[in-house]
Amino acid sequence: MAEGPVNFLLDKLARLVENEMQVLMGDREEVLYLRGELERMRAFLKVADSLEESDEELKVWVKQVREIAHETEDALDEFTLLQPHETYHGNGIYRSLHKFSCCIKNMKARSRIVSELQGINSRLKDISKVHKRLLEKFARAEQGSGSTIAGNTWQDRRGDALLLEETDLVGIDKPKQQLVEWLVKGGYGREVVSVAAMGGMGKTTLAMQVYDDEVVKKYFKRRAWITVSQSFNTEELLKDMILQISSVGSKRVPEGLDSMKNDKLRRTTKDLLQRKRYLIVLDDVWHLNAWDALKLALPNNNCGSRVMLTTRNADVASTSGVESVGKVYNLKPLSLEEAWDLFCRKTFQGTECPNYLEEICKNTLRKCEGLPLAIVAIGGVLATKDKRRIDEWDVVGRSLGAEIDGNDKLQDLKKVLSLSFNDLPYYLKSCFLYLSIFPEDCLIEQMRLIRLWIAEGFIEAKEGKTLEEVAEDYLNELLNRGLLEVAATISDGRVKLYRVHDLLREIIVSKSRDQNFTSIAKDQNVIWPEKVRRLSIHNTLQNVQKNRSVSQLRSLFMFRVAEKVHLQSLFPGGFKLLNVLDMQYACLSKFPVGVLNLYYLKYLNLRGTKVKTIPSFIGKLRSLETLDLKHSHVTELPVEILKLHRLRHLLVYHYTFEPYEYFHGRYGFQVQGNIGALRSLQKLCLIEANQGGGTLMTEVGKLSQLRRLGILKLRKEDGKSLCLSLKKLTNLRALSLTSIEEEEPLDLQHLSSPPLWIQRLYLRGRLETLPHWIPSLHGLVRLFLKWSRMKDDPLVLLEKLPNLVDLELLEVFEGDTLRFRTGGFKRLKLLGLAQFSELRCVEVEKGAMPCVEKLIIQRSESLKKLPVGIEHLTKLKMLEFVDMPEELIETLRSDEKGSDYLKVAHIPEVYFTYWREGVWEVNSLECLLEGENSPRPSITTWKTHDKFLMHRK
Repeated sequence: MAEGPVNFLLDKLARLVENEMQVLMGDREEVLYLRGELERMRAFLKVADSLEESDEELKVWVKQVREIAHETEDALDEFTLLQPHETYHGNGIYRSLHKFSCCIKNMKARSRIVSELQGINSRLKDISKVHKRLLEKFARAEQGSGSTIAGNTWQDRRGDALLLEETDLVGIDKPKQQLVEWLVKGGYGREVVSVAAMGGMGKTTLAMQVYDDEVVKKYFKRRAWITVSQSFNTEELLKDMILQISSVGSKRVPEGLDSMKNDKLRRTTKDLLQRKRYLIVLDDVWHLNAWDALKLALPNNNCGSRVMLTTRNADVASTSGVESVGKVYNLKPLSLEEAWDLFCRKTFQGTECPNYLEEICKNTLRKCEGLPLAIVAIGGVLATKDKRRIDEWDVVGRSLGAEIDGNDKLQDLKKVLSLSFNDLPYYLKSCFLYLSIFPEDCLIEQMRLIRLWIAEGFIEAKEGKTLEEVAEDYLNELLNRGLLEVAATISDGRVKLYRVHDLLREIIVSKSRDQNFTSIAKDQNVIWPEKVRRLSIHNTLQNVQKNRSVSQLRSLFMFRVAEKVHLQSLFPGGFKLLNVLDMQYACLSKFPVGVLNLYYLKYLNLRGTKVKTIPSFIGKLRSLETLDLKHSHVTELPVEILKLHRLRHLLVYHYTFEPYEYFHGRYGFQVQGNIGALRSLQKLCLIEANQGGGTLMTEVGKLSQLRRLGILKLRKEDGKSLCLSLKKLTNLRALSLTSIEEEEPLDLQHLSSPPLWIQRLYLRGRLETLPHWIPSLHGLVRLFLKWSRMKDDPLVLLEKLPNLVDLELLEVFEGDTLRFRTGGFKRLKLLGLAQFSELRCVEVEKGAMPCVEKLIIQRSESLKKLPVGIEHLTKLKMLEFVDMPEELIETLRSDEKGSDYLKVAHIPEVYFTYWREGVWEVNSLECLLEGENSPRPSITTWKTHDKFLMHRK
């Protein structure tokens, strides 16, 4: 995986040659030679990345290239540091002495760096000779095989690793039955049935069971099983298909098959299948180009023919199903019971697990996360262990990563899981390896990861897209390849948290260590490499090696560290080349002063720390792109923050929550000066408007790149200038506006043309009427209104919003009836209503809100009856009443199993929740109907993460 560092370095060399070559003087030749050699190697590195695991000499060469790229980058960055970045403000002789002193120091440093570059070039010449030899070697091998080499290694043994024995088939009956039904039933046209899942899930095993099923054999007279793989050869696959089809009924193999080319092979295959009902299995399809190469040979013959396809890539499954009518079966991990059954079969050969080993075994099994191949492989390892040696069993579970690396019996598992990584393009390999910084079981925030990737330089610019949008595309590609899992979503459907499968994490931690990509400090006995580039500290500072130079460190992370952090005592030598410092929720009470000399720092995360003040020297961090102070104690930023012209994300705010009041106290920050100077800002949250109101509103209009804007403490008189500025913010996706107090009006009627792409809108303040422009926001997916207290029913204007998914209304309407009309809110999934003091009736007409899944009604004391027509909400999964009148409960209790009960009987979850004596008391409807003496579970936090008003942003 050297192509990423080499590309990054070549970009840096290009900028150096263009902008700073005049200061290199006699060193020009060194830099130009280096650049030329690396450019010549870059093309081969694309192939080498996928081949290095199979060739030891190539692996060593790639490692050497990677090291040279890193060392060169360090030397060039140190050279850049020698250039003047700040003007010395002394006068007279002191100024002259300072300049002379700096000149002497720079001459010595420059001489050292030039010497380093010369040494690097000398090594590069030796590596170039190996490069030429490797090119010749692989060219000869490719000519001899007639196909590309990538991916061929170990391919022959792949089937044995994936196919489980008959006795090991667990949890396969239900998916098999579903797939057989899809194959033999349905329309007469050709249909594609895809089985999608990550590697090792048992896709091939399942497909083979379906392929060999007697019903399937009887139904399809023409059948063929084609293993596609990463390095497929279309001609060979078509020839194999023709041979298998011809073997049915002892048909003659077409003459001249061996000499046929692609077009002739496709026509021949099509002729053989044209009049017969056929089933073709395409096993292990990695990319759409494989499907594109084969689909034209498979006729749509109106005989009820089927293609079954297995893939790790969700895009392949969905796209092939769209082009041909079809279905996708997303194969799920085994349930806990199924996993335990399979584990015991392999580990104890049918006998029960001894009681004293059960806890150890279940902890080990948990890391397999229902992956059949992993369960079988690890069970096979444990089956050889002495049951009396509990320590040996414990070691396997605790050090699974080391076991996967070193145990021959787990090599097939490692290779199956590694195939997905090896198939990644170079730009995704760096991004995926980066996930090794996070501790086991750590949920990964989407925006945190995106900002980190950008700071590290992993995201390639694409015309028409921001770097953040490109990074989101990368995340989606990793999701589609099954290398990431969604851990949590927001109510409007956006992904909030990701996670990595435990075993995949072990693989990338191992690769990251081998390639000196990241060093993880969580065990005292781990040996660090000579030069640490990224350091991730887990749990404690005790495992940080003392008196260790980290002068070349690029990124530093701290996770779950409870001790007080003093960076200067922890790393007395400093780290002048640092790009990323992430100390989220670290025990830190003061801003780390040593950070202020970090010229290259792009990302600074002090979220959740106790830092209160930011020094004026923050203005020296001219490369800073992200400053995350969310949930810290910072309430004001110095005017020098306006010097940070590269700043893209400025997050300075925190919440307080009073449960009984049902809302967050929201606190942002103040800054003096003209915020409009920060022209690169994409996210500005939450800035307070009560200082310099009108001027601030005008300045906001200069931030043309803004995607997300949050303003607090607005006054009515700010409205006109705010609307003029909002009109200019054409890239805005999320807008949050809060008045200085709940009686203060938000004057938003002056906005003649709102930003068209707004997706999320949060308005807190008095609104005499609903702003006229809100119904025109056709992209709006989430709307939150609070304190509006409108006289007219706002639903009349809101119900036509075509993409609204989440609607939350708090103290919005002063009428006594809310009516949801037929055809309104067609895509709404979450509806929250709170503190409607006069509300006596909620009416739901048939055909209104056809997709709503959650309805939460809070603290509306006049509402004493169920919503009329609630039985029409057939997709409702959860209904919750929070601190509502007791009469509402009594209505259901007195009419137990009667008409009111029947109206909500179709809803899986119905709750009545109250804040009592410092805890949330959550009662299910069934519990309440059993009588007053039934148990009532009490919990200190609400039961679900996305509760109405619990975590407003």
